Amino acid sequence: MDDQGDPADIEQLLDRIEARAAGRSHVSIGEMMDAVGHRTFGPLVLLVGLILVTPLSGVPGIPTLMGLLTLLTLGQVLLGRTHFWLPGLLLQRQVPRQKLVQGLHILLPAARRIDRLIRPRFTFLVKGPGLYAMALACMVIAIVMPATELVPFSASIAGVALMTFGLAMISKDGLLAVLAWGVSLAGPVMLVRTIGS
Repeated sequence: MDDQGDPADIEQLLDRIEARAAGRSHVSIGEMMDAVGHRTFGPLVLLVGLILVTPLSGVPGIPTLMGLLTLLTLGQVLLGRTHFWLPGLLLQRQVPRQKLVQGLHILLPAARRIDRLIRPRFTFLVKGPGLYAMALACMVIAIVMPATELVPFSASIAGVALMTFGLAMISKDGLLAVLAWGVSLAGPVMLVRTIGS
């Protein structure tokens, strides 16, 4: 396990993951987590969200795996833990490096633009009760994650919400937390319309 601080923004998170994936055909969930750090929960939520908005979301089982990862992690937030533990069986699961890196490169230009906009503000929304509320919202998203495998692109909608929540946790940006809540509430409406059309 690497002893490094949390990534400061999305670009740093992407860089760490790509560096860890270099020279491999597959990358394990545990290796990606080592790259982003085990000390707080924001980077993990951001990591899960990023994976779900890349082509990896189309790999069968990945949305369900990400949902389980989110549930186990944020459940520990609600129990008051400051570090999290995950079972080895989950950490050993691997994803194809090619699809992972392809997704990282697609996200990088947008990540740089977003990183320039985020900063600590309205921090009461991302601390104490606000943090617990975000954890509960992410857990609800995680619970429905297996169902997203049946509806095209729905995992990516969930990924955007998780990514935004994770980034809000890292940056202590309450305005970003409000945006994350908006995506979370709009997502189910979009899915219902998609299924009904």
